[in-house]
Amino acid sequence: MNRREGSRRSAAKSDLLRGTTPATGLSSDEAARRLEFHGPNEIPAEPRTPVWRRVLQQLRDPLILVLLVAAALTIATGDLSDAAVILFVITVNTVVGVVQEVRAEQAVMALSAMSAPAARVVRDGEERSVAAAEVVPGDVVLVAEGDIVPADGDVLVAASLLDESSLTGESVPVEKAPGSDEARGAVSAGTVVVRGRGRVVVTATGADSALGRIASLMGGAPGLTPLQHRLVRFGRTLAAVTVALCAVVLALGLVRGQPVELMIVAAISLAVAAVPESLPAVVTLALALGARRMADRHAIVRRLPAVETLGSVTVIATDKTGTLTEGRMAAEQLWTSLGEASVVGTGYEPEGRVVRDGEAVTAGDAPDLAALLSVAMLCNDAALEPPSHHSPEWSALGDPTEAALLVAGARLGLDRAALDSELPRLEEIPFDSSRKRMTTVHRRPDGGLRVACKGAPESVLRPQILADRPEAVARAAAQAEALARRGYRVLAVASADHEGRAQPPPTWESGLSLLGLVGILDPPRSASEPTITACKRAGIVPVLITGDHPLTARAVAGRLSIATRDDEVTTGDRIRTGTAGDLTDVRVYARTTPEQKLDIVQAWRGAGHVVAMTGDGVNDGPALRQADIGVAMGRRGTEVARQAADLVLADDNPATVAAAVEEGRRVYANVRRFLLYALAGGTAEILVMLLGPFLGMPLPLLPAQILWINLLTHGLPGVALGAEPVDPDTMRHPPRPPEESVLGAGLWPRILFMGAFVTTVTLVVGVWARETGRPWQSMMFLVLGATQLGVALGSRARPGTLANPFLLVAVGVALSLQAAAVYLPLLRDLLGTEPLPLTDLAIACVLSGLGHVVMRLQARLRPERPPRAGLPAAQGL
Repeated sequence: MNRREGSRRSAAKSDLLRGTTPATGLSSDEAARRLEFHGPNEIPAEPRTPVWRRVLQQLRDPLILVLLVAAALTIATGDLSDAAVILFVITVNTVVGVVQEVRAEQAVMALSAMSAPAARVVRDGEERSVAAAEVVPGDVVLVAEGDIVPADGDVLVAASLLDESSLTGESVPVEKAPGSDEARGAVSAGTVVVRGRGRVVVTATGADSALGRIASLMGGAPGLTPLQHRLVRFGRTLAAVTVALCAVVLALGLVRGQPVELMIVAAISLAVAAVPESLPAVVTLALALGARRMADRHAIVRRLPAVETLGSVTVIATDKTGTLTEGRMAAEQLWTSLGEASVVGTGYEPEGRVVRDGEAVTAGDAPDLAALLSVAMLCNDAALEPPSHHSPEWSALGDPTEAALLVAGARLGLDRAALDSELPRLEEIPFDSSRKRMTTVHRRPDGGLRVACKGAPESVLRPQILADRPEAVARAAAQAEALARRGYRVLAVASADHEGRAQPPPTWESGLSLLGLVGILDPPRSASEPTITACKRAGIVPVLITGDHPLTARAVAGRLSIATRDDEVTTGDRIRTGTAGDLTDVRVYARTTPEQKLDIVQAWRGAGHVVAMTGDGVNDGPALRQADIGVAMGRRGTEVARQAADLVLADDNPATVAAAVEEGRRVYANVRRFLLYALAGGTAEILVMLLGPFLGMPLPLLPAQILWINLLTHGLPGVALGAEPVDPDTMRHPPRPPEESVLGAGLWPRILFMGAFVTTVTLVVGVWARETGRPWQSMMFLVLGATQLGVALGSRARPGTLANPFLLVAVGVALSLQAAAVYLPLLRDLLGTEPLPLTDLAIACVLSGLGHVVMRLQARLRPERPPRAGLPAAQGL
C-alpha cells in the first residue's frame, strides 16, 4: 500500500469513527441516518428474468424455429396429428429448459445467506443484537469464537483468528489484531472467527463489502453449452438444405405435370420428414437420464445441458482448499532426533495410526514421538467434537492447526483428557504474530512445573529459547526447511521441567529442550489423485487455481500429478502486474483473487477450450459462473458456490467429476447416434422422391405415407436411442475439439452411405414390384419404414445385450404399426396403401433386416473416428 493510499484509508477511517468510540459506538439516531444513507447491509439481488422472456429465448433456437415452421405447414395441409406431435415436442423442450433456467440463476441471492442473520453491536454505550442487514459503516461490532463477521471492518480491540478460506482460499487461519498493517487489521464479511474475540469498526456494508464486490463479478446469464452451439449450427445448415431440396422436388414434380396442390403438399411433407423433430426430445431424454444417473452418484444437476458440457470439457480448473483437499489441517509428518514418522488417517477422526519404518507404533513403542505429541496436545486450545445429528463427522473447535495436533496425538494412543488431568495448566503466554509461538505452564504430579512451547521454527529454533547444542538445532532447522519446501506448515515443539515456580514468567521461554518438528498440511482427498489421473487419460488438462501459498500449491499439484517439480507456479501478483505471460502456459496458480480466477478461466476459454471449474468458496463463485460448467462441493461448499454452479457434488467426492465427464460423453454420443439414424432416414426419403420418377414412378410416396414413416421412425425408436448405455472405451479418447461440428469426425459420410443404402433397397423393391404387377407404392412404403427401423437396431451401443430394452420395445411397436398401415382398413384409407400377400410381407421384413446388418458392418469397417488429441495449448500433456 503506497503512502497516498494509506492517507486516503486513514482519512476514510477517521470519517467513519466520527461520532463513535470503541466503548460507546454509534448513537441510535446516527445509526438510523447512516442506514438510510448507505442502505441495508445486503447484496442487491439481480432482477428476475420474466418467464415469457425465458420462453422466447428457448423458441429462438434455429432447430425449434424449423419445427415451428413445419408445424405451421402441417396444420395448413390438414395433417393435425403430425402437427400435434411436433408441437408436443416443442412444448416439452421449452418447459424443461425454462424450469432448469429458473432454478439455475440464483447465485447472487445466495450471497446474502453468507452474512450473519444477526450481529452484536455497541450503540448508545450498550451492547445490543440487531439484524445483520441493519449494520452500518461506523458501527462497532463485537465478534467472538464461532461468529460470522457481518461486514467489512477494521479491528479496534483485542485479537482474533479468522478462517478466510471461503474468500481467499488460504487453508491456514489468519490472525487479526489492531495495527497499521491493512491485511492484519482488516476483516471481511462472511469470514468466520475460529478463536479469540474483539471489536471491529465497520468500514463497508452491502454491495461495497468483499461479498458485494464478488457479487458484481457474477452478473450475466450463462452462455450456450458446446452441444447447444453445435446444434445451433446444425439447425441453420439443416434448414437451408431442407428448403433447397424440397424446392427441387416441387420443381421436378411440376415439370412432370403433377398437380400443383399435390406437389406442394408433397414438398411440405418431405420438409417435415427431413427435419428430425425428435432431436430436442432425444437431447432432453438423454440429459434427463444423465441427470438421474448423476443423482445416483450424489451429484445434483442444476442445468440439464451441463451434463453434456462435461463430456466436451478440455480443461478442468480446480480450486485446492476443500475441493482437491479435505479442507482441514492434518499433521502428516513427525520428526525427532531419532528419525521420522508419518501420521495416517482421514479428517479429524482420532482413528488412524502413526507409522515409522513401515510399521505402526504407539506411545509405548516410541517415547520420543509420545513426548513430542503430548507437549503439542498440552500447549493447545482446540477441541475435537464427535459426530452428532448436526454433523455426521468429527469436527474441530478452535484453530484447525491445533486440532490437527490433537488428532495426531490420539492416533499415537495419547489421551487428551488424561494429559490435562495429569498436567493441569497453570499459566499461558498466548500466540501472537510477532512472537509466532505459544507457551503454557503445567503442574506435574510431583509438584514441579512443565513448560510446553510450540511455534514457527524461526521463532523456536533460537539460542535464546533452546538449550540444545548448536549442531542439533542446525539439523532441525535444515529438516524444517525441507518440510516447508514440500508444502508443509512446520511447527517446532520444545519443553522443559522445573522443580518449582522459582523463575519469573519471562524466563519460561528459555532453556527449553527441542522435542521435534510437526509437518502440517491440508491433505488431498483420497479420490483426488484417481480423478486427476482419469481426466488426464481422457485427454483433459487439469490446472490448479488457489489463493493459498505457492509452496503449498506446488506440493499439492505435485502429489496429484497436476504439475511436475519443474513446472512454473505463477501468482496473483504476477497476473496483476502483467508479468505472468500467457496464462494458458501455466498449470498452477497461487495467491489468486476472485477477479484473477475469472481472468484465468477467460484466458483458457479465449484459447478455444471448454473449461470446467470446480470450487467451494465464495471466492470461486465468479469463476464457477463464468466457466462453461461450474462444479461445486455440496457438503463443505458455501451457498454462493452451490448456487453459481451447474453441478453440485452432494458428497464432496471429486471422483464424481470423472463419472460426470463419462456421462456427458455418453449423452453426446447418443445425440450423434440419433442424428446418424434420423438423417440417414431423411436422406433416403428425399432421394426416393428425387430418383423415383426417373425409374418410372411419378410419385413414389404420397405425402401422408411420408409423414407416417417419419412419425414412426423419428418417434419412440428415435427417442429411445437417447437412452443407449455408455461405450466402455469412451474415457480413453480425448475430448472433441470445441469447433468440431456435431456431424464431424466422419459422421457425414456415414449418414450419406446409410441413406444411399436405404434408398437403393427401397427403389429396387419398388422397381421389382412394379415390374411384377405388385402394389409397388405400398411395398416401397413398407420397406422404407422397416429398413430404417433395422438401422435403429444396428445403431445400438451394445448389440446382443438387453441394455436399453426401451429401444427393443419401441422398434417392435413401430414395426407392428408399419405393418398395420397396409392391413387395417382405417389406416389404408388414411394412407392410401393396399394390402400385401404374406409372401410380400415376408420379403419386406427380410429386406428390412439388411438395414441392421449393413449398419453393424459399417460400424466395424468404419468405426467413428476418435477425435484429434487436444488443442494446441494442451499438446504434450
